[in-house]
Amino acid sequence: MISKIVLASNNKGKLAELRMMFAPLRIELVAQSALGISEAEEPHRTFVENAIAKARHAARESGLPAIADDAGLCVDAFGGLPGVDTAFYATRFGYPKGDGNNVRALLEQMRDIDNRRAALVSTLVAMRAPDDPEPLIAQGRAEGEIARQPAGEHGFGFDPVMFIPRFGCTFAQLPPEVKNANSHRGQAARRMVELIRDRWLAV
Repeated sequence: MISKIVLASNNKGKLAELRMMFAPLRIELVAQSALGISEAEEPHRTFVENAIAKARHAARESGLPAIADDAGLCVDAFGGLPGVDTAFYATRFGYPKGDGNNVRALLEQMRDIDNRRAALVSTLVAMRAPDDPEPLIAQGRAEGEIARQPAGEHGFGFDPVMFIPRFGCTFAQLPPEVKNANSHRGQAARRMVELIRDRWLAV
């Protein structure tokens, strides 16, 4: 019986969100940093390939099942970029890596762009072992528009500028439980919970 899964991430916001979403499974989600596991290389150009690489690395180093999330922002006007390079977006424009600088750089680059359509995308991969031939894969996508300025105090990443028309506000303005129920990561996590329950926990 699986009682613990390693999360192949050191992102505290991501860990907090996924712990809340995985609560129904009653499986402990442990950050890889708590086990002294370094971050994996992410050489690939798609979310799913990078998520597999991260999950495989965490499973190999821990000897436990692992789950990885590769997520990012895909902006229509930029041909789907920054995509897998989302976390390092600000560094392309001379800013240090960080959520606040990512938002600042994005708003500067989109200052004169009218097409604000964008999507936050999340791909979750779970592996029982590094050589698991059948990784579980779940994806989620939240569509919206890039706001002209940040708004809201909740969330992290691009949440303050990801305006969701059906709510009339940004993800960062929504209560965490509403955001988690509708976000890209929330969609992927719900599907992953079903897959783990079905494939790994069913008796």
